[in-house]
Amino acid sequence: MALVLDGVCVRQRDEIWLDDINLELSSGMTVLIGPLGAGKTTLMRVVAGLHPPGAGRVIVDGKDVASVSVRKRSVAFVYQQFINYPSLTVHENIASPLRLDRAFPKDQVDRRVGEVAELMGIGDLLPRRPSELSGGQQQRTAIARALARPVDVLLLDEPLANLDYKLREQLRGDLKSMFGQSKGVVLYSTSDPAEALGFAAPTVVLGEGRVRHVGDAADMYDRPPTLAVAATLSDPPLNLLPGVVRDGWIECMGASFEAPRAHARAERVILGVRPHQVSIEGAGPGALAFPAEIRLAEVTGSATFLHLLLRGGTHLVAQLPGTRLFTPGEQATAYVDPAHVLVFDEAGGDLLASSAAEVDLHG
Repeated sequence: MALVLDGVCVRQRDEIWLDDINLELSSGMTVLIGPLGAGKTTLMRVVAGLHPPGAGRVIVDGKDVASVSVRKRSVAFVYQQFINYPSLTVHENIASPLRLDRAFPKDQVDRRVGEVAELMGIGDLLPRRPSELSGGQQQRTAIARALARPVDVLLLDEPLANLDYKLREQLRGDLKSMFGQSKGVVLYSTSDPAEALGFAAPTVVLGEGRVRHVGDAADMYDRPPTLAVAATLSDPPLNLLPGVVRDGWIECMGASFEAPRAHARAERVILGVRPHQVSIEGAGPGALAFPAEIRLAEVTGSATFLHLLLRGGTHLVAQLPGTRLFTPGEQATAYVDPAHVLVFDEAGGDLLASSAAEVDLHG
C-alpha cells in the first residue's frame, strides 16, 4: 500500500495553505510534525477528500482518488477534538463503521469491537453513552471507532493531545506497536517533538505549508538540516545566538572558539544551543562563558528553567535539573560546550556543522 501526494497545492484567497507537496508514504506509520499553522490538518483533509486540492493529485495504491467520493474512500480520520454519535452507546459508536462495511462479516462485529475497546482501555464502558464519559474516554472511543475497520489510509490529527500524560504515554506505546505492523498507510500528526521522537517512525517536517524535510526524527534532532527543522524538533525552544566566523574562529558575544576547518573569510552564522546544554556551574576547558543577569526562574519540579539576559539584550534559557531557587537580578555566568553547538548559515538557515569541529563553510 502506498499514498502519493503529487504536487498538491491549496490556496485560500491570497493565502497559501499547502505549497507543492510531494510525498510518497508506504504502509505502516509516518509522523507529520509541524507547529500550529504548518498545514497538517489541511493536508490530512485533502487526503481524506474533505478539501479538494487546487492543484496536484492524491494517489492511493496507484489510483488517483480525486474523483472518488469521501464515503467511498477507504479512509478513517481521527480529529484532536473527539467526535462521537451522542445517541449511540460506546459499543455502537465503535461498531458503526463495521456495520456500514458490507465486506466485514456481521458475526465478527462484536468480537472486533471488544478487541479495540480493550486496546483503548474502555472495555468496561461499552454500555455507556458519550455524555456519561470523560473527555479522555470520549477521545479513546473516537480512536477505537477509527481503528475498528481496516482501511487503506488512517489519519490521526493530534489524537492524544487532550489526554492526560499517563494515558498519553501508555497509548503511544500501544499505537506504535499496532501501526508498525499495519498493512495500510498511517499518517499521524503532532506538534510535540517528544511524541515524534518517541514513535521512531519515518517523519515529515511541515512548515508554512511546505515540506521542510523527510527522514528519521532522531537523526534530524541530532543533525537538523536547517534551522527551521531544528526549531520544529526542539522543545523547549532552541537558544539562538549570533556568531561570526573569522580567521578560523567563531566569535559570539565576546566569547570565541576555534573552528579548525573554517575558512579565513568572515561569515555570519547563527549558533543553536539547547537549554539542557547550558550550565551555570562551570564547565570543562574551552567552554564558552557568557556573563548574564537572572531574569526569571521557572520551577517545574523535575527541572528549573532559568531565563538569562546576556550582554546586548540577547536572552538565553538554561534547563537545570531539579528544583533550584534564584533571585531575579542576580548575576551569573552561562557556560556552553562548543562541541554541543549547532552552527547555521545566517542567510539561508542551512546547517553548517553539528559541532564546532565540523565547521567547513567553503569545503
